[in-house]
Amino acid sequence: MKFIDWFLDRFRLKTSHKNIFEREIPEGITYFYCFGGIAFTAFVVCLISGLFLTVYYIPSEKEAYNSILRIHEEVTFGKLTRGIHKWSANVLIISMIIHSLRVFITKSYRPPRELNWMVGVLTFVIVMLEGFTGYLLPWDQKAYWATVVGTNIVGSIPIFGEEILLMVRGGYDVGGATLIRFYSFHVLWLPLMLFILLWAHFHMIKKLGISKPL
Repeated sequence: MKFIDWFLDRFRLKTSHKNIFEREIPEGITYFYCFGGIAFTAFVVCLISGLFLTVYYIPSEKEAYNSILRIHEEVTFGKLTRGIHKWSANVLIISMIIHSLRVFITKSYRPPRELNWMVGVLTFVIVMLEGFTGYLLPWDQKAYWATVVGTNIVGSIPIFGEEILLMVRGGYDVGGATLIRFYSFHVLWLPLMLFILLWAHFHMIKKLGISKPL
């Protein structure tokens, strides 16, 4: 704790950002109000473990599956790290569902927090897309056919379905182009969107405060 106090003091975080670390908590808060923080913690764990995996993963049609095997068998703590990445992603999704249900049940989406509710819903959609794009990356039979079924559903959208399907897959079939696109979305575009949405979400919580229980 002395080291943490020294670190915060040298960065002037205790004074200039005191309102971030010290907030008033309304009475009646239960553990169900913690699932937003649990989801954020799971996101950070998922992000750190994912950055480690990108060092060894090869997003190639010929090498993707073999790189997963090497991570499991040759990389020190590789299998453990991939397991942490997988299960932290599951915890993230489950925590977000519980958090969303709590917000809905306690009517915390009402004005002036309706915009924050919209941002939260959009964040959940992006997280689900993260899970969908990450599911293909092991490049095994299970991942391949799950992606075929999932993208076929997208292709069944009236009028624009075929165009969206071609944009997502990079062609009519799931192949190397699909893998590259999903990898790009999984490690770059979707996390960037999440950072922006999380900043907006936390900014509004900071300004509006935690909603009081019913």
